[in-house]
Amino acid sequence: MARTKKAELEIERLLWRGGYGPRPGEARRLAGKGRRAVVEELLPSATVVRTGRNGGYAAGINAGIAAAGPHDAVLVLNPDVRLTPGCAARLVRELETPRTGAAVPRLVDGDGRLIETIRREPSVPRSVADALVGASRVGRYRALAAFGEVVTDPRAYDLPQVVDWAEGSTLLLSGRCREVVGPWDESFFLYSEETDYALRLRDAGLAVRYVPEALAIHLEGDSRSAPALWALLTVNRVRLFRKRHGAVGTALYRAALLLREGSRAALGRPTNRAAVRALLDAARLRRAQSPADLLAGGAPSRSGREVSGAA
Repeated sequence: MARTKKAELEIERLLWRGGYGPRPGEARRLAGKGRRAVVEELLPSATVVRTGRNGGYAAGINAGIAAAGPHDAVLVLNPDVRLTPGCAARLVRELETPRTGAAVPRLVDGDGRLIETIRREPSVPRSVADALVGASRVGRYRALAAFGEVVTDPRAYDLPQVVDWAEGSTLLLSGRCREVVGPWDESFFLYSEETDYALRLRDAGLAVRYVPEALAIHLEGDSRSAPALWALLTVNRVRLFRKRHGAVGTALYRAALLLREGSRAALGRPTNRAAVRALLDAARLRRAQSPADLLAGGAPSRSGREVSGAA
């Protein structure tokens, strides 16, 4: 019964995404079909790409782009994102700004509350500030705001701006991105891949632009409640930093993360304990991440992120 109900909820999501709205009994009728059959019935113009593996978020994006053929833009979406009317069109217009690689919208949750999605580039001082003060608190103090990786000032979300990177559940990529910076890095599997890609765009002279007039709704989950997911997120933060910085800087960054996670783990929080164990696992910090890292921690093997592409 639980599996049937879950399938019905997924079908309802597809119905809403396809612009069909709720239909009495429609989700129940389709729940017994495979996911591919459902998509083909509801969205016959869609191309379903079967990779044969769970390669993670970046792998899904790469596979979708490869299958799309020539395109001017690619829209990357989580399955739990809803675009409001005009959102995609506004993002497309933003890509017309010279030297723009990606455009991201304003995000709110299902209750209409702002989701803080704008980020600054990870750094050792910002990691230390997070450890000592807390990511959400740093931004409350004007003198310390620049030391927060997460932009928490609500006023900032009313202003169009170029950002270092933004939460990757909803973004429109220019068709030039792949030829300029190449594919997404699949070694992250989940988390930090959007940070890596945005910083690579910036390195190549292409901006990531935040567009407050474009609005999307993200019915987001919370990685902080799953120890394996939080450990994966933390490991990938170190792996990303190492990719862009030297050994000394990476060691300092890792130490700052250990300070943060260790202080929270001392309070008995399972998520932070899992992160500390992962940070102390030197072999894991060196290798690509995979579904096995989630299974080992008891998390679902299926990523919470999926991708939709639009040429």
